[in-house]
Amino acid sequence: MLSTTLAIGVLLGLGFICAKAARMIRLPSVTGYIIAGLALGPSGFRLITQQTVGANLDYFTELALMLVAFGIGEHLEWNKLKPALKSVTLISIFESGLAFLLVGAGVFTIASISGSGQTGWAGSDYLVLALLLGAISIATAPAATMMVMRESKAAGPVSDTLMAVVAANNGLAITFFGMALSAARQLAGATGGSHTIAVLASVFEILGSLVLGVITGLIIDLVIHKLRRRGDMLTFGLALLLLLDAVAGMTGLSPLLAGMAAGCAIVNRNRRDVRLFRTLNDFEPPFYILFFTLAGAHLDIDSLAVAGWLCLAYFVLRMAGKATGSYIGARLGGAPETVRRWLGLALMPQAGIAIGLVFLIQSDSSLSNYARLITPVVLGSVFLAEVIGPAAARYAFAKAGETPASLEPSPPTRHDQAETTEAGGYKLVPWSWGRLAPLTKYRGTIMFVLTDLASSAGLARMAAIIAHGMQAKPLALRLQHDGPQAKTLGVLSTASEQIRSMGSEMLSEISDEGELPFAVAHAAKEYNSLFVLAAHPPGNSQRDFHRTLDELVEKAPCPVISVRFRGVMHTERILVPVASRAELRAVGAVVWALSKVGMHRITLMTMLPCVAIEEELEDAEGDLLEWARDEGLGHSLRALAVGTDNRVQAIVEELAEHDLLVMPVIHQSGLQRFFTGSLAHDVVQRANKPMLLVHEGRGANPMSMPL
Repeated sequence: MLSTTLAIGVLLGLGFICAKAARMIRLPSVTGYIIAGLALGPSGFRLITQQTVGANLDYFTELALMLVAFGIGEHLEWNKLKPALKSVTLISIFESGLAFLLVGAGVFTIASISGSGQTGWAGSDYLVLALLLGAISIATAPAATMMVMRESKAAGPVSDTLMAVVAANNGLAITFFGMALSAARQLAGATGGSHTIAVLASVFEILGSLVLGVITGLIIDLVIHKLRRRGDMLTFGLALLLLLDAVAGMTGLSPLLAGMAAGCAIVNRNRRDVRLFRTLNDFEPPFYILFFTLAGAHLDIDSLAVAGWLCLAYFVLRMAGKATGSYIGARLGGAPETVRRWLGLALMPQAGIAIGLVFLIQSDSSLSNYARLITPVVLGSVFLAEVIGPAAARYAFAKAGETPASLEPSPPTRHDQAETTEAGGYKLVPWSWGRLAPLTKYRGTIMFVLTDLASSAGLARMAAIIAHGMQAKPLALRLQHDGPQAKTLGVLSTASEQIRSMGSEMLSEISDEGELPFAVAHAAKEYNSLFVLAAHPPGNSQRDFHRTLDELVEKAPCPVISVRFRGVMHTERILVPVASRAELRAVGAVVWALSKVGMHRITLMTMLPCVAIEEELEDAEGDLLEWARDEGLGHSLRALAVGTDNRVQAIVEELAEHDLLVMPVIHQSGLQRFFTGSLAHDVVQRANKPMLLVHEGRGANPMSMPL
């Protein structure tokens, strides 16, 4: 048995690792969390015992459920739900009712025929079993559903309807269970309680929970609206939600319904101040991981064998009832076709509420005989639902066309012309900015190294642009031993044709110097190269390329630009992120060259700490514009300063609005690189746009601007 602190660390760590592994095989993170808990719990390596799970860590489960419930309330905006109110009501009634009827009838039939109950059970005993399991089957797990929605960024009719149905679903589950519990006690011969009292108690629990939640939500909204700092909002909002959870628990009300009502009250206010939801989103992940790993630790694989066919029947009939009922309700309510087809599949997850209802049965002495069979049936079904359910929900969102991947449009075509698809997996937009004007005076060459046909056209395009801006000639270098003569001629011909289409001419050199770094260094000196361009190869040769690039940067007498082709190769909107004047100097000549050709729009971007005030951001932008004026750059350049906690994320987000990234790569020693890392390298791993990485090298000085 692990200590509580160590257990939390192990649950978080293994849950994180398993979630990453699950996503690699296209499963939701929730499935990975549950598998991690299962591996650590009593059904796995027994590192997390029932005592640790129950006595010491259940508080995290309660907190996570409250946060989940509050998040569901955000989706219950009246203006959005009003048009679909009829369909939501009918879907909730039919999917809950059919699940109750199918599970109840199926359990009664199978248990009676197979004799699954205890010796001497009569028909009334099997009816009690059927009533209780039918009522439990109505409940849906809001946490898993919410987690999958957030992770897949699902948005649309199915997602909106699902949140409303889940909220109504769990209210109905509490009501049905209260009535079924009363009927079960009567059939079991227990004294006390009546159907009327049970119904009234359920209604009081629902109404009381909603009233308590609405009052809390209004108080939160009143105070949060006056706060400005995220820390203050988080502190006050979390304090009120924890108090809501405690008060609901002490008064016998439902924290889940109360949390939903609080979120619903805030989102339906006229001013709709939803900053607390965004603030909590950053706070929730560790609690969600603990919640789902603990749910996995609660599961007992042995319960599948104990429950047998009854468990499988419960699982299948529950899903059949929810899928069929949601389809019928959606059809009668006039819901969209995607809601009819895919909503039922997203209702599969079942966990916390169902387990809580089982615990209520276990605590009732008059129903203890039934709890011995109900517990393994429900826990076994929960195991199946929590492992399969999240994947089914994500599949439903994808098939309904509500995830970003299913909605992502094809890249737009520039200048109303078709794109040319290259063998390297990128698309090169045809040149349409007019022919480059002939130069009367040349300062040197811009060398580009041709190693494969796939990158030859794109590399030639970039070399011609930079060469024209720098008043130089593009020079193609090809190693003699890189392939047969026919292949070499094909590569050179493709590059030459691309440059000719732009109105320029290309020099070429076929070298027999041996290794690439030596050949480049020799040719660069001979032809007075101002820059050397080399393309990142596709596929598995990246590691070899980086070794070659390091040698090339060390030996070349001029800066080296490594060109990475991804997506659509276009250069109209260019992003240049820099963190210092040294980085500005490193990319200055490239920025100059790009600003002098075509209709390029360049954004110079610098990043400050997130706490930077408006005046500091304005000063930083002023410094960038001053540098641009000093260097004589044109009016096509704009300055942008952003405050951020994560430089890589800020660059990637801004790059989404640009076509090309230009970044400096300052030389660092091995030890320095190990400790400080490389911003450019991290951006490369996450960005999906073409990019020019400017390496200043050991012996090369940053290139100066043309006069």
